[in-house]
Amino acid sequence: MASPLGSSSGSPSSDEDLRQIVDQRKRKRMISNRESARRSRMRKQKQLDDLTSQVGQIRTENEQIAVNINFTNQLYVNLEAENSVLRAQMVELRHRLDSLNEIISFMNSSTRNLFDSEDHYEAPAIDGFVDSWGFPFLNQPIMAAGDLFMC
Repeated sequence: MASPLGSSSGSPSSDEDLRQIVDQRKRKRMISNRESARRSRMRKQKQLDDLTSQVGQIRTENEQIAVNINFTNQLYVNLEAENSVLRAQMVELRHRLDSLNEIISFMNSSTRNLFDSEDHYEAPAIDGFVDSWGFPFLNQPIMAAGDLFMC
């Protein structure tokens, strides 16, 4: 009968030696497996720790982004409100300008008609503040009050 180690002797001492060798190999394999399992658990624990750390960092970044978004949204709302006020003021000023331009146009046409009907009209001078048709400050710019733009 051939032994697994290649010895042909069937002596009890060689069987005992064979069992010791097999047991020794089993123990080495068990120790190696335990060490491998321990390393695997350590790697998994390190991965878990790394992922936990990343979760904390990402949550912090998320909170900062949320704060920035809220701040930006508030700025946007404020600017939209200010823009609405400015648009309303622009419309009001445009209407005022149109009305004043109509008045100027009417005054100019009335003055022309007045001068066309008469031979020559000399407007009285009032300290140099009278235009060539005799109307004070007719073509002067219109200044808006400062409180018009305050909201």
